[in-house]
Amino acid sequence: MWEQAKQKAAAVGIARSALFPTVAALASASYSQYSLFVTRFYHEDLATFPATLSVNYTVFDFGARGARIDQAKANLLATNFTFNDTHRRVIYQVAEAYYRLLDAISQETAAQATLTDAQTVQQAIEAKLANGLATLPDVLESRAATAQARYELASIRGLEDIAHGVLANILGVAPSVPFRVEDVSTAPLPATVEESLQTITARALSHRPDLLADVARLGSTDAAIREARAAYYPTLSFSGDWGHRNSYGSQNFNPFIPSQIYPYSAQLNLRWTILDGGARRNELARAEAYRLEAQARLTVSRDQIENEIWTAYSNLKTAQDQREASDALLEAAEQSYSAATESFQVGVRTFIDVTTAQRELARARTAEATARVQVLIALADLAFRAADPIRAAQH
Repeated sequence: MWEQAKQKAAAVGIARSALFPTVAALASASYSQYSLFVTRFYHEDLATFPATLSVNYTVFDFGARGARIDQAKANLLATNFTFNDTHRRVIYQVAEAYYRLLDAISQETAAQATLTDAQTVQQAIEAKLANGLATLPDVLESRAATAQARYELASIRGLEDIAHGVLANILGVAPSVPFRVEDVSTAPLPATVEESLQTITARALSHRPDLLADVARLGSTDAAIREARAAYYPTLSFSGDWGHRNSYGSQNFNPFIPSQIYPYSAQLNLRWTILDGGARRNELARAEAYRLEAQARLTVSRDQIENEIWTAYSNLKTAQDQREASDALLEAAEQSYSAATESFQVGVRTFIDVTTAQRELARARTAEATARVQVLIALADLAFRAADPIRAAQH
């Protein structure tokens, strides 16, 4: 992408160079010998050493050169915006992969807590069995619950390794290279979206680099139309040369006679194409068709951006609502599990009640961890769609 930007910058310089005259230097040397027949044969030797400076300059072309310069500038601007948009997308990909890794880490923490609870319950059941206060099916059920928790923990660790590899790939390092990430999953998060949907959408429509690139491409097609129209008018140009020529000549083997002259010429050229078989008309039609295509693409981009902002805004509000609900769900599940465990210890509740509360607590932990990271992902997504800086959560 950077090399493409350099190519477009060079194209602007090439187009701008047409505003200046072209100066060329020519030097040569020649020697000839021949016989000339008129009424008799004449033997002639001739040596010439000319040196010439030539100048060519387009004086007036009804804006054709200016249109080409504007077109090159618009193409350069579009490439620069595309370059900026590439950076923006890379930043978003890093942020998204980073939060996915945090989600996996949070899921592992929740699964580890679930495994610890299952092991605690299993130890309590086995102790009751030793004292004759529990049955063997209860012990087998508790062992199965522990094995299930250990299995889920292993699965989540595999997902964490995959998320680690995805982030490493985006960062451009080998997945086997170890690195640490800062856990911001417990950082404070905004409770509501401070700006209105209309404000965010308006900012996106004026700052999105991909949309600005489409606007620049539309400007390039306008310049192409001006260039195509300029071809209908004449072009006035100037050309001239000035030089110095040394010559030496001899006839019939007589002594050489030197000659030195300073030839020059200057002329104005008016070129006007009268008939071209419809080439200019078709070139103009093609340029106008390109403009309509660019205008349609710009309209589609605007509609797509508005839809992206709407979706990201809605996803963020949903994620914030889910986070609040998950906090309440986790608190209720922890209280339920604690009450079920205490009641089971005194013989009021059954082991089935404990395992049910344990499963609900595991689900609540998973939901709470996912909901918190989902808010971070939704915030990053909305910032990306609105062309705002993606700010990491801070402790």
